[in-house]
Amino acid sequence: MLTALPTHTQRIALVIQYLGTHFHGWQRQPQHRTVQQEIETAITTVVGYPVTIHCAGRTDAGVHAAAQVAHFDATVTIPAHKWAPILNGYLPEDIFIRASAKVDSNWHARFSAKYRRYRYTLYTAAKPNLFLRPFSWHYYVPVDESLIQKAIKPLIGHHHLAAFHRANSSRQHSWVEVQAVKCDRQEALINIEIQADGFLYGMVRLLVGMLVQVGTGKISVERFTQIWQNQLREKVKYAAPAQGLCLLRVGYSDFPFSPQVWYDTQPQYFFDKLNTESGVGEITA
Repeated sequence: MLTALPTHTQRIALVIQYLGTHFHGWQRQPQHRTVQQEIETAITTVVGYPVTIHCAGRTDAGVHAAAQVAHFDATVTIPAHKWAPILNGYLPEDIFIRASAKVDSNWHARFSAKYRRYRYTLYTAAKPNLFLRPFSWHYYVPVDESLIQKAIKPLIGHHHLAAFHRANSSRQHSWVEVQAVKCDRQEALINIEIQADGFLYGMVRLLVGMLVQVGTGKISVERFTQIWQNQLREKVKYAAPAQGLCLLRVGYSDFPFSPQVWYDTQPQYFFDKLNTESGVGEITA
């Protein structure tokens, strides 16, 4: 039987990884499996009363997280660092708590965050790869990453990004402070990263969908810039699929975790170039 919430509580921060494939997003929803529901159920099982967790940024259905951050309030009887192993004993295999720590009572996973960073992975080889399918978008048309690099540079700064804002969002405006952008290639893989103080509903997937059109030459870099600067939402018609997107990390000025726990924990595939003369895989600079 559930008991009353204890008077003395402590605030616990969690660094969370999850594979989004079989989740209907982060936020609890009736009749759908969500990350929030699974973790809240695990915490409730431990403490014996209902607990609500608050995350740094809600992810959509199918989107992964390498280091999502959340917090909850609970009784002080369990040492803060032990929450991670305890909860992992109750959680399914597609959720893992990397670490837990005590934070101040006014610290908030969402409102204390200075930035969120997302990574989107494209796989551009001619043939699909089963091992990459859950974590990338197989886009086999040739993509020029140098065009994408040119297109994303003007995004840095404080901008009105209504062109990449899906309908049905509760957010009242489309202003975003983009702090950093990056696009690089490693053989057949292209990674696009964007860091901002916050993200609009559907923003990254809409942005990547259009950047791929830039990289394939369907639209020019100049036209891409005109579309978002003039807030031409009707010109942004395609969203990249969810499985290529990962919440890479969340940054705070007062974070109680070491960088090894949260900074860059999404593994990346690396391919050796094939030496066609000798038939030996060779790593090159």
